[in-house]
Amino acid sequence: MTRKLGRGAVALVTALTIAAPAALIPGAASAYVFNDVRIEGAVRVEPATVLSYANIARGQDVSAGELNDALQRLQNSGLFETVEIVPQGGVLVIRVSEYPTINQISFEGNRRIKDEQLAEIVQSQSRRVYQPSQALQDASNIAQAYAAQGRLAARVDPRIIRRSDNRVDLVFEVREGNVTEIERIGFTGNRAFSDRRLRNVLDTKQAGILRTFIRRDTFAPERLQLDEQLLTDFYRSRGYADFRVQAVAPELARERDAFYITFNIQEGPRYRFAQVNTISEIPGVDAGPFAAQNRVDRGDVYNPAAIDNTIRRMETVAIQQGLNFVNIEPRVTRNPQNQTLDLTFALTRGPRVFVERIDIEGNTTTLDQVIRRQFNTVEGDPFNPREIRNAAERIRALGYFSDAQVDSRPGSSNEQVIVDVNVEEQPTGSLSFGASYGVSSGVGLNASLQENNFLGRGQTVGLSISTADGDQSSSLTFIEPYFLGRDLRFGFNTYYNVTESLNSDYNTRSVGVRPSIEFPISQNGRLELRYRLSKETLGGVEDESSDLLKAEEGQRVTSALGYSYNWDTRITGLDPLTTYKLRFSQDFAGLGGDTKSVTTGLLAGVESTAWRDEVTLRAEFEAGAIHSYSDYSTWILDRYRGGTRIRGFEPNGIGPRDLAAENQDGLGGNYFWVVRTEAQFPVGLPEEYGISGGLFADVGSIWGLDNTVGTGGAIVDDSMNIRASVGASLFWTTPIGPLRFNFSKAIRKEDYDEPQNFDLTISTRF
Repeated sequence: MTRKLGRGAVALVTALTIAAPAALIPGAASAYVFNDVRIEGAVRVEPATVLSYANIARGQDVSAGELNDALQRLQNSGLFETVEIVPQGGVLVIRVSEYPTINQISFEGNRRIKDEQLAEIVQSQSRRVYQPSQALQDASNIAQAYAAQGRLAARVDPRIIRRSDNRVDLVFEVREGNVTEIERIGFTGNRAFSDRRLRNVLDTKQAGILRTFIRRDTFAPERLQLDEQLLTDFYRSRGYADFRVQAVAPELARERDAFYITFNIQEGPRYRFAQVNTISEIPGVDAGPFAAQNRVDRGDVYNPAAIDNTIRRMETVAIQQGLNFVNIEPRVTRNPQNQTLDLTFALTRGPRVFVERIDIEGNTTTLDQVIRRQFNTVEGDPFNPREIRNAAERIRALGYFSDAQVDSRPGSSNEQVIVDVNVEEQPTGSLSFGASYGVSSGVGLNASLQENNFLGRGQTVGLSISTADGDQSSSLTFIEPYFLGRDLRFGFNTYYNVTESLNSDYNTRSVGVRPSIEFPISQNGRLELRYRLSKETLGGVEDESSDLLKAEEGQRVTSALGYSYNWDTRITGLDPLTTYKLRFSQDFAGLGGDTKSVTTGLLAGVESTAWRDEVTLRAEFEAGAIHSYSDYSTWILDRYRGGTRIRGFEPNGIGPRDLAAENQDGLGGNYFWVVRTEAQFPVGLPEEYGISGGLFADVGSIWGLDNTVGTGGAIVDDSMNIRASVGASLFWTTPIGPLRFNFSKAIRKEDYDEPQNFDLTISTRF
């Protein structure tokens, strides 16, 4: 074979054997026999490659159809921009024009997505052959990236700019368009709850005045499935066992600038439980101990969470009795005529299946043990599907992963399964700078640095600094949620706080450390044990201040052991309509240091919904007492000071006062109690604005001093004088946090109290 190659010109390929002269075969007008094949225009592509795609047999009959097939194969190879096959006597000429090489790739018209991000999306690469099909696919992928941000009208066109030496610049021209927002979310078939209430349930939101910040007001098809589940959970937790979403109809406006979504739902009747029984279908297993764990009562509104909680408690009994492979099967019988349900918990024998192993993938930073400890199951344990689902929820709740999937598959035998955990990590650190405002403290600045998965160990490390007029604070926090490999939450906090004449004529400084450990002691209860070592300083007491404050000026060291018991029904979430919380705490100071006291606190609260879940009602009772001993007298930094505990009053604005002193600074009290009540409700604005209203009323008192001899020997009135206030609130959920504007009026107060008619605070959750 003889081959001549000229760069960018002609390659001549001669067949090894010549079976016939280069001429048309007599009697076959459309058939050819070629003894030579000449390839023109191939530079980067080897002639042998061209011949392999053409697949033309030499010395054999070649029909016109076969020549056309060869042409199609060469065109479909993706190597050539143009292909031409020309028979010239006994020589077949194949002329090709190769696709150019990409010199560089650039993007024009993009503002919302940076060049670096788009470069990660496209598959075309510099110094590679330009492929029109790949460029079109890249343009489509870029448009999909914009669609994920709600810009469905985005258009991307690939363009090429010819350069020398058969090179091109590939340019993606982007027209981003406007965000395709959800203009309206509606419902059909809902009678029990208003459209406004149901829109609050959804993860998808309507566009509103905060559309620049709210990213859930853009249409995302994958979010609709979550919305359907949220609606289903909402209705069924409120007794609507037959509820279902019949259809979801998203409609795109003709201008492609807005979506209209309609949920077609079927509520069905609201059920209550009638007969509730527990039976055992396992020989030798008594149903009595299991029935004692039942938390579903006759007359209760149907709630799957209550059934699930009972099943979980019964499964615990089975484990305690050493019974494996026991299924707790809830059997529900509907009685549509009276809208009741008969419920039977049946103990049945399940299949003998064990966990062979737990495989974890996708965690590039987080250690395996952080994920593995979310399982109460280990290799070799009986397989419990419920426990695997619960572990999956605990993994997602960590907040370390953007996605976490936990599935099971058959193991090496029919009696074994493998649990697969696939996670996708996300950033867990944050650096924030911000501003704050308080009526008393004015405008302040704050900065914080926090990492919630330090070194992939699941630990939290945080540093915060804030400063305002008369109030500066800083703290360093470390939390190990799984101390010593158990459900022990170890925390360490150190702080430094300074106040300068904050609604008073004195200054304070405090510095301290506070290690603690917390662990569960019941299904809804947790116990915290802590120690505090601190040094407090009272200084700058003005001459016009009370003699009591002057006598207390100086510094004291506090060494205290304490505990807190917290009971919260939200841990198990049994009742979505009503939740309860209780906290009881005591701190014993006197293990060294100057302070000799016992501080006791109590907080009890309830939150519920009313009027078709439109209104949220809250009530709290809080009280505290400080008892000193060993001739120790409490001082201002020990005692309770008002304002933050009873709304409608300035900080340090209520409580015992030395009226004989010129400035009448608040002295604080050894005791306090307060009852807080409030109602939060919609104000008629679209719920996506995040604005709601509220009414509140507080009543309470701060009283009690160890020493009541004030300035000039005057007796300080430390009686339990009742204070009360009422007011209205405006709640606003903003990108910088939930804000609360309080407009209040003190309706019962002492003449020397300092009311506060307006306050702006960060709204706290129940």
